[in-house]
Amino acid sequence: MRTEPVVSGWCDPAFAAVRSEFTTNFRERGELGAAVCVSVRGRVVVNLFGGWRDTARLQPWNQDTLVNVFSVGKGLLAACAARLTGEGRLDPDAAVARYWPEFAAAGKAAVTVRELLSHQAGVPAIREALPAGSALDWPLMTRVLAAEAPWWPPGEGHGYHVNTFGFVVGELIRRVSGVTPGRLLARELAGPLGADVHIGLAESEHSRVAEFIWADSDAPRAVPRKRPDARPGDVMTELAYINPPDFTGYGVVNTAAWRSAEMPSANAHASAAGVARIYAALAGGGSLDGRRIVDAAALAEATQEQVYGADLVLRRPSRFGLGFQLTHAERPLGRGPRCFGHFGAGGSVGFSDPDAGLAFGYVTSQMGPRWRNPRNRALMDASYAGL
Repeated sequence: MRTEPVVSGWCDPAFAAVRSEFTTNFRERGELGAAVCVSVRGRVVVNLFGGWRDTARLQPWNQDTLVNVFSVGKGLLAACAARLTGEGRLDPDAAVARYWPEFAAAGKAAVTVRELLSHQAGVPAIREALPAGSALDWPLMTRVLAAEAPWWPPGEGHGYHVNTFGFVVGELIRRVSGVTPGRLLARELAGPLGADVHIGLAESEHSRVAEFIWADSDAPRAVPRKRPDARPGDVMTELAYINPPDFTGYGVVNTAAWRSAEMPSANAHASAAGVARIYAALAGGGSLDGRRIVDAAALAEATQEQVYGADLVLRRPSRFGLGFQLTHAERPLGRGPRCFGHFGAGGSVGFSDPDAGLAFGYVTSQMGPRWRNPRNRALMDASYAGL
């Protein structure tokens, strides 16, 4: 068994700092297997990969290795919604119920697409206890969420829709486009660009997916619903992460069923190069190599601040556009003031800096710090050293 990780790939000499930090991630920051890709004004300047695809350290991480990137998929979903907006098929200021009539139930008739995309709709969690396996059932999840009553008056606050975002925005996309969000991504964004990103992975591609590793300390722990010191919102936050139990991915993330399903908030699979290629197009105003995936005006609107401040679910600051996370002092994406993208649990991240023309993708195979991850932070900072 090899004990030292091998870092492979290519790096422009001007971006040697990225290679150095990537190597340091393995040597000093506990990295097992990962990849990073950086593009500047459409030109790839870093495409590195290294380590192993498995805990036994028998399978090397290859250039085409895929891994589950969790909430990085929310950024892909936001790009899909922006595409539909640019085509005039989706109006951010229309009621969600215009496209999805069932969503009007339980006081949600006036919830707008804009509120849904910016985590203001008030449906980050499900009150009804759902059994394990429910997250794999699209009709069940969308039916339950359509019937769910808001946890706060929609539009009067925002809270990260950790897992429900993928279902409510995904169903909106399905109602508008006639295809599932994973199919729309493949057909109209990833496919034309040749970007190796997927929501709902074909069985034929499972053999190149890295095992995702959880430490015992990362196992989800439920918060007792009736503990004496429970604060308002504790139950909502608990349920946002663990109802149904498979929301977290713990114990199921490496199964064929998980990889094949469409759970856009949690089970996108991608390579770093694939993520960076999508964001290279977005850094260029929605177009790359003569292929336009998003209308420039629709993308500009999607990356404008909708909410910023105290998050009712996360209990810390968050800042969102229409589906995209936006950079902010408490959790920066890159260094530019207009950076946008999305982090994923474990540390995977994709973002664009439209002012620098920089696109960044990093994917990793293990759970790590979710708020400020030293591995992705070091790589993001190093990317700017070469500009």
